[in-house]
Amino acid sequence: MSLELCVLASGSSGNCSVVRTPTGVMLLDAGIGPRLVSRRLTGTGVQVSDVSAICLTHLDSDHFAPVWVNHIIRLGIAVHCHVRCVDTLMEIAENRLLASFIRPFDNSRFTPLPEITATPIALAHDEEGCHAFVLEGFGQRLGYATDLGHVPDPLVEHFIDLDVLALESNYDPLMQERSPRPIFLKRRITGGRGHLSNQQALDAIRRMLDRAERRAMPLPAHIVLLHRSRQCNCPKLVRELFSKDHRIAPRLVLAEAFSRSEWLSAANRPIAAGEQLALSWG
Repeated sequence: MSLELCVLASGSSGNCSVVRTPTGVMLLDAGIGPRLVSRRLTGTGVQVSDVSAICLTHLDSDHFAPVWVNHIIRLGIAVHCHVRCVDTLMEIAENRLLASFIRPFDNSRFTPLPEITATPIALAHDEEGCHAFVLEGFGQRLGYATDLGHVPDPLVEHFIDLDVLALESNYDPLMQERSPRPIFLKRRITGGRGHLSNQQALDAIRRMLDRAERRAMPLPAHIVLLHRSRQCNCPKLVRELFSKDHRIAPRLVLAEAFSRSEWLSAANRPIAAGEQLALSWG
């Protein structure tokens, strides 16, 4: 075992992924409650009681569920959130005991688990912003970014030489435009501080893969698309769009809102792109 990612839930109804390492288990976001996390973990070899850290991208309700507070205190889970979010997190928690378990980070690297380094990357999302993470340890690197209105250059620079690349691909522009959503919500989502469209995500991933190839670095074992809108996106559209790039197609994983992924790591890297392309997209 090295760094392994399992997406338990991804979407507006809740976001939570589990990372398993030789030195412990952590969550990336906790937007679904402990009971549901426990059910989704069935068959993974991991239990809620194994979790020793939570890294929060931001504090929207679909990324942190307050029902976690008592479990955090009872199990002694360290909660890593950006320093500017600490006061808001305490207000959400309504429990002063949580303060002892909060581990604020700024723009510097931090250590959520022994021998695991997390590099936060600031993203534009609504008023408060959000953070992506690159997790590194035991010879592997994992990049995780969701809820970003656009792709900043630092994210592309950091998301290189990854074993697992997880990036938001939230909406199809035409479906968004035709949806019954109110105008203000459409503008929020598409205005550069909301979410990424499928094409924006594809363009970003291509930039990342191009940079890796120019530097003779290996491509990710898996490319995971996060936070797909149920109302304004479609798995078929996503697969058709991303399969146009032969480098992405064999590595593509669509995260789901109501079911977990498999464990994803370099250890279960797919076979060569040309061979897998014929199998998966023929």
